Amino acid sequence: MTPWTTPDDLRTQVLRLWERDELLAAALPLRLSLRAPSSSELSERFDEVRNWAAALQQGSSKGYRLVQREVRHRVIGQNSLPGEAWVDTLADALRLIGKVREGRAFIALLAETQQHPTLLPWLQRQPRRALALADEWSKLLAIVAWVEAHLRPGIYLRQVDLAGVHSKFIEAQRGVLAELLDLVLPADAIDAASSGAAQFARRYGFRDKPLRVRFRFLDPRHVAWVPGTDADYTVSRQAFAALNPAVERVFITENEINFLAFPVLADSLVVFGAGYGFDALGEAAWLQQRRLHYWGDIDTHGFAILDQLRSHFAHAQSFLMDRATLLAHRDQWVAEPQPTQRDLPRLNDDECRLYDDLRWRRLRDEPLRLEQERIAFGHVEQAVAALL
Repeated sequence: MTPWTTPDDLRTQVLRLWERDELLAAALPLRLSLRAPSSSELSERFDEVRNWAAALQQGSSKGYRLVQREVRHRVIGQNSLPGEAWVDTLADALRLIGKVREGRAFIALLAETQQHPTLLPWLQRQPRRALALADEWSKLLAIVAWVEAHLRPGIYLRQVDLAGVHSKFIEAQRGVLAELLDLVLPADAIDAASSGAAQFARRYGFRDKPLRVRFRFLDPRHVAWVPGTDADYTVSRQAFAALNPAVERVFITENEINFLAFPVLADSLVVFGAGYGFDALGEAAWLQQRRLHYWGDIDTHGFAILDQLRSHFAHAQSFLMDRATLLAHRDQWVAEPQPTQRDLPRLNDDECRLYDDLRWRRLRDEPLRLEQERIAFGHVEQAVAALL
């Protein structure tokens, strides 16, 4: 295998620029790296050198240009060998790496985007991503133009009336649309506190699907209890905030079956939790005056969710998330995928010690989790009874 630069090596150099999205912005003409034979190699491997030079010269028809250098050697005399390799134009570069069709498509995208000049730098920074969106680019530009003309419209995405565009398309493209809209819209038309695909509607002033809260009364004596049912209700965030029910305790659990099977308890209700999202509960000021218990998995994320809940309700207590429960169910441990290791400042001392044991894997070599539904139901009943 020759140690000198081959036509494939030159092509690879340009291809790497393409793959890093740097080729279209590269300064041209572009000098490529060329490793040539040394003086000793000229005399010792002259036939190989001659074949190498011929192969490079033949490959130059594919898009690069060679600059020859004159070599004077005491054994083989004067010879002309490749000394530099250049790519002179973008067309040459695209031809060399077999991307001519993509280059033409990108030029078409640039032309189509002239009506939104603030988006041109985005295209130039991410040409391959833009090419992947080429079939949808016209629709994306139409959506951007519509939002620009209807700042913070206050309607559902379903109500955007554009030919060939439906709400499922907008929802599927929320990531790229957010990048484009952030470049085009004035700052006061963007809710900077809302980010990510889940908060797309809120960020750009569309109506969002109302957050809802699902809860069950655990006391058959409660006035809202309907005989013959499990008193399972789902209401809007606003309705839950205004509820102010006559209960003393509120439990939050992340597992639906635990929610449905939660033991009967006087003056209490249970809420079906929302993982890391507590926006639906945050407006319910009456929760500040109730005994609040959170029941999550015993793993690093379970404690992280508890920590987040306390940012809304500092008085919240953990339920069945203690060391004794964990050790009593050792045969039910499973692996926790992608555990977190960040500090959780709102845990109490016992919770913090257990969390540290979990995040630093002191109880076993791999991350562990005790899912709440794996806790024996008799253990749950005893813990509920102990609260009284």
